[in-house]
Amino acid sequence: MRSFGLEEFGSLETSFFSWTVKDCSAAVAKEFPEMLFFGSEALPNVWRRILFCRLLHVQPYYFLVGAFEAWWNTAMAAQMTDAHRRFLQVLMSHGIMEGSEARKLHRRCCEIHKVYYAHDKLDDFISTINSHLQPLFMQIRKGMSEGDGRAHYALVNLAETEITKMASDYTENELELFRKTMDLIILSENGFASSTDILNLTDQLKTKKMKKKEAEQVLKVFVEDKWLSERNGEYTLHTRCIIEMEQYILSNYQDVARKCNICHSLAIQSQVCESCGIGMHLPCVRKYFRAQTEPRCPQCNDFWSCDIPGINRIDSQSPSKTGRAERSFILGTRRC
Repeated sequence: MRSFGLEEFGSLETSFFSWTVKDCSAAVAKEFPEMLFFGSEALPNVWRRILFCRLLHVQPYYFLVGAFEAWWNTAMAAQMTDAHRRFLQVLMSHGIMEGSEARKLHRRCCEIHKVYYAHDKLDDFISTINSHLQPLFMQIRKGMSEGDGRAHYALVNLAETEITKMASDYTENELELFRKTMDLIILSENGFASSTDILNLTDQLKTKKMKKKEAEQVLKVFVEDKWLSERNGEYTLHTRCIIEMEQYILSNYQDVARKCNICHSLAIQSQVCESCGIGMHLPCVRKYFRAQTEPRCPQCNDFWSCDIPGINRIDSQSPSKTGRAERSFILGTRRC
């Protein structure tokens, strides 16, 4: 690879930056046509610098490593097909999609556009899309429903890390109500907040007071838009909200927010070890302890004092061919 001194490099770069959009477009088309996916007309200066290095076969000494890696990963990534684009478009319209629905959509998109389909290659299919979304600061992320443990996929805007991403859809006092609702949910013992407690927040709004009837309608909208989930008058964060705002929550609720010790994702509805303080999603608790002979913490090995969802702590000695104790199932759960 050819090498340049900084003075010569700077002179060449200055000349290169005088190139017109037409010059840049021609260079892009000639050297790496796959980059036309982004539209050369919108090439910012950082991409022009990388392009400059590429054309001269120069190592980009002083460019942002992340920017170069984003370009390189995109250039080397598998090509987007119409099947990928259709999948992305449908996911964008839904906001979030359950795993089984995403697999059906994957198959349908491949069939429509006559692209090779493999039922176990959904994550690879999504990785191809993500490699092209990376320079746009967007990503399709996989998350888990805290209620039943099912996988979900959501399109996340990485450039916005706060609730401000909701700002275009809601008024200031609606956003304030959402923030205060999130406070109640995250600071609660079980990851839920009652409708009564949420409606009582209307008197505490600083932006603009809201009547309780209005607040009820706003909560319905939050549920419809998949930011909140409601069950028997109790509200929690929807899977979409957890996937999109995980980093925001971990940063702004550092004293109480924790990741699941099993799947390492943010855990809102969880059980916590009384000895070491680690947390686990309820589905992860159920899955983990079903494979264990004794209910002991995976971190400190102390006795797990919480009720295990779906499994009775007391083994019932029921007759069986193997003579082993069989676990009976219960519906109740308790969070420590």
